[in-house]
Amino acid sequence: MFDFHVTLLFLSIFIAWRWGDWRNWTLYYPTILYMIIGDLTYIFVSTNKTLWEYESPIFNGDFIELIIAFVIFPCTCLVFFALYSKVNKSSKNKIMTHIFLFLFSAIVYTSIECLSCISGFFSYHNGWSIYLSFGFNCIMFPLLLLHYKKPFWAWFVSIPLAFLIIHLFHLPFEILR
Repeated sequence: MFDFHVTLLFLSIFIAWRWGDWRNWTLYYPTILYMIIGDLTYIFVSTNKTLWEYESPIFNGDFIELIIAFVIFPCTCLVFFALYSKVNKSSKNKIMTHIFLFLFSAIVYTSIECLSCISGFFSYHNGWSIYLSFGFNCIMFPLLLLHYKKPFWAWFVSIPLAFLIIHLFHLPFEILR
């Protein structure tokens, strides 16, 4: 039985193995944890009202979320920072190169999500859409770089953004009762 997420899991591991910056993984470790914490926070906050769900004929959505958080996101960081270090060294126009890297990364992530949705392995709920995912991805990758360079400022930006999403989509943040 085919499962998109299992294929994505092995593809992510292969891409990270082949092109990830494994020599410097300890430098990226805090940012990997930042990405995982963000995802686990979404899972916690949206338990009763999801914005998106992973669909699978084999696994439940929570297990897929954990695979993504603990395997695919670390692979993403290893590859993203490998690309960042290459373009950062070779680029004369760093601002345009960074914008291109962020857009490229957001397009890749959004394309995978779109393919997953078209294939029936991903669904949107409660007002979320592919367009919002693309916008989120356009913010996420610069935040990863910001966290890598200045962790405090990444948290300073991320926490209000999280509360904005909670407010805009009326997520039941139960702790605020």
